[in-house]
Amino acid sequence: MKQNETNPTAATEGCATCTKQGFSPTFLILSTLFSVCLIVANLMEIKTVSIGPMTITAGVIVFPVSYIISDCIVEVYGFSRARFVIWLGFAMNLLVTLLFQIGLWLPGDAEWHGQMAMETVFGAVPRILLASFTAFLCGSMVNAYVMEKMKLASGTERGFSKRAIISTILGEGADSAIFFPIAFGGVLPVDTVVTLIITQTLLKTAYEIVILPVTIRAVGALRRVEARQQWSVADAENKISEKRTVEQ
Repeated sequence: MKQNETNPTAATEGCATCTKQGFSPTFLILSTLFSVCLIVANLMEIKTVSIGPMTITAGVIVFPVSYIISDCIVEVYGFSRARFVIWLGFAMNLLVTLLFQIGLWLPGDAEWHGQMAMETVFGAVPRILLASFTAFLCGSMVNAYVMEKMKLASGTERGFSKRAIISTILGEGADSAIFFPIAFGGVLPVDTVVTLIITQTLLKTAYEIVILPVTIRAVGALRRVEARQQWSVADAENKISEKRTVEQ
């Protein structure tokens, strides 16, 4: 065989080994989407939006999506994978924040007149960053942990809706209960901080409930995709085994 030709058996064997060791293209896509949603949500947090009598941040529209993705990962891949994705999202968000700060610190050109606007959008008070990172990490872990424990306790894949809603209430509750006191404690009145905690938790939970039918379909689709991928790996391994037997 020529050196520049590809060995089909070797390629198939490599693919099977990679997938058998835990690589999943679908999981990779979900991990990337989780990190992107988290980063975008934090960038959108600077804008406030009025919905009737309530004022919320624009990030509320995107941030719950990360919880939905987390629910899907826990349900299909387990808590250990979800924990990895949460830490990955945390690390990527921290990296983006640090890179933005470096960009802000760099001296601007004489023709550059957007420093104040850039600082408004990408700059952040250290206290807010601490609150955001701590709240996200704790809230996401609580959400994933509760989801997994409820599934193990039930011993079945049924009851996903109940698990998703309860884990979201506890996860979002933990997130809000950590974020607002750290970010605004001593700045806003205590009753205002408590109101913000309750409002954000209820809004994000309501978001989860409204989009729950989509989440359920997504989980079902993920299970089917992963089942097909596992079947493909098993089929590839069988072909490799048969070819080796013939060669021997």
